[in-house]
Amino acid sequence: MQKEDLRIIFMGTPEFAVPSLELLLANGYRVVAVITAPDKPAGRGLQMQQSAVKQCALKHQLPVLQPQNLKDPIFISELQNLRANLQIVVAFRMLPEQVWNMPALGTFNLHGSLLPQYRGAAPINWAVMNGEKETGVTTFFLQHEIDTGKIIHSAVCPIEEHDTAGSVHDKLMKLGADLVLKTTDDICQERVVAVEQRQLIKGDTSLKSAPKIHKIDCRIQWNMSVQNAVNKVRGLSPFPTAFAEFTNGSESISIKIFEAKAESVQHNYAAGNMLSDSKTYIKVACVDGFVQLLRIQLAGKKQMSVGDFLRGFQLSGSWKAIE
Repeated sequence: MQKEDLRIIFMGTPEFAVPSLELLLANGYRVVAVITAPDKPAGRGLQMQQSAVKQCALKHQLPVLQPQNLKDPIFISELQNLRANLQIVVAFRMLPEQVWNMPALGTFNLHGSLLPQYRGAAPINWAVMNGEKETGVTTFFLQHEIDTGKIIHSAVCPIEEHDTAGSVHDKLMKLGADLVLKTTDDICQERVVAVEQRQLIKGDTSLKSAPKIHKIDCRIQWNMSVQNAVNKVRGLSPFPTAFAEFTNGSESISIKIFEAKAESVQHNYAAGNMLSDSKTYIKVACVDGFVQLLRIQLAGKKQMSVGDFLRGFQLSGSWKAIE
């Protein structure tokens, strides 16, 4: 197929999807419409805010559709009238079959993991939280079960010791854009050989999932290893952010933790006990050492270094975690 004969509908919402759309356009692909989330109020003034993908689409003067309901007959009719032969999904919501099954060349999705590992809504967070040394991106054709379709391509990305979910997100955003372009090129040139995911699952392989993260998942339980606690901080930073609550018996505080460092050492403190010189450091006991807090945020305050925090907050008394 000639590139000019390929009619693409691009679906995505956050910043993660923008480089993919930009790269397709820069390489001469014809995007006949962009589907993204409806505008929503945000910020203190609750001003209506456009998604990052919508802003990109408008910059390139592309038609934009923002359906509330993906099964709405009016939306389905609009899709049909666009006569797309390929749909590309990057960081969008789950599609009904009548949408993903519409184009002749199918619908492919970019997923932020090396499928079949880490299927689900938060693959980047869970890979970092679980202490993985590598992750990646995968393109696959959509089918009924979420994140289970035939794999087209994948690309590996190392997770370094000090990487956070945020830094891995940024690396995968660029790597993913390149993979979307490669996948689109191969579909256009009719050279795709998609592989069933079950062929990649060996008999003793344990599949790890990546479900949506809820507030309860962000609370640190200190009766774990130091490295697991630090990995949890890394995997939730900068969003949705790990947190812990502490009390000294007379008052309580809730602290978001954006950055922390592991200190593996034997000690006799109970897990969750806080140690501080009230000037330069705060560290919390785990079962095999201490987690030294580096960047934190007190409820209602700005994110800051622990040193800055201690200059404005007096940690009087003996503090320990509220489990």
